[in-house]
Amino acid sequence: MDIDLIHSKIDSLHRCIARIESKVPSSAEVLRADLDRQDIIILNLERAIQQSVDIAMHIISQLSEAPTASSMGDAFSVLQQQGIIADSTTNRMKKAVGFRNTAVHAYQQIDVNIIYAIITRHLDDFRTFAKEMVVYLEQ
Repeated sequence: MDIDLIHSKIDSLHRCIARIESKVPSSAEVLRADLDRQDIIILNLERAIQQSVDIAMHIISQLSEAPTASSMGDAFSVLQQQGIIADSTTNRMKKAVGFRNTAVHAYQQIDVNIIYAIITRHLDDFRTFAKEMVVYLEQ
């Protein structure tokens, strides 16, 4: 397993979260009115989610007994089944992938209230995932 690669991706994940935090407005209404801020936040959310998926997929690829992940969200289920991440982390990261898919594929207009909820209540989900990855790597 390329531990340096995983640590690099974790560092990138933390940078994305810091960038988002630097742009969190005082309200959803402020966010709604600032398209540049929306773009910066959405781009960094997409990057954070992609880094998390990449980390999960890299670890899965190195596990001899793990099943193959059939989707990005499934990667977190595989990690959970292998005892690497908690059930709650799995559920939160799968929701993040759902958001990413909506954002990337423009299935629908993204609700600014959802973005605001993510950036004010769920950034710790990424930190928790990163911590669980570090614990796994240190075993």
